[in-house]
Amino acid sequence: MVETQIIPRGIKDKRVIEAMLAVPRHLFVPEEALWSQAYSDFPLPIGEKQTISQPFIVALMTETLELKGTEKVLEIGTGSGYQTAILSMLTEKVYSIERISSLATKARKVLDSINCSNVVIKIADGTLGWPEEAPFDAILTTAAAPEIPKCYIEQLAVGGRLVIPVGDEYSQTLMKILKTKEGIIRQDMGGCRFVKLIGRYGWKAENTFSNN
Repeated sequence: MVETQIIPRGIKDKRVIEAMLAVPRHLFVPEEALWSQAYSDFPLPIGEKQTISQPFIVALMTETLELKGTEKVLEIGTGSGYQTAILSMLTEKVYSIERISSLATKARKVLDSINCSNVVIKIADGTLGWPEEAPFDAILTTAAAPEIPKCYIEQLAVGGRLVIPVGDEYSQTLMKILKTKEGIIRQDMGGCRFVKLIGRYGWKAENTFSNN
């Protein structure tokens, strides 16, 4: 997976590559019948009409956060827990929010099985962030928002990075936001297509599912 999908497509951060090598992706795919496809570069179902993201997107979003190892990270959308596990290997503490309790429970079990002890999961509306634990050095959102929730910027530390897909139902742009003392700097990381971010400051829950 790493040799054929991650490195050839431009991922250069050695720590990200090492994390992608270390985390067993198949453990986050609940259907054993799909384990043979777990290292292919496409999403797979994880139940509750949810999916685990393709490996390249996980690597790209993680690299874009520019993690050094000491950060406090907020993840919006635990999903399968795979992206969470990658983050846990690259930073000091991960706070992850999932709106579907059954997915949060499954993810917690898998994360515990591979000793991801620096992860805290909360079942809640991810569009509200986690104000009690703010500020965060990095925030990663695994579903697309019609616009960036203001609370994400508010909960981001000065110097912190936010990575979020922004756009409509069919087409989005992966955005990197850097918060500075003077304001925010936006960087377009290219086109993408994620499912909707559901919640008060996202989309309403109608025939949608999250992606992680």
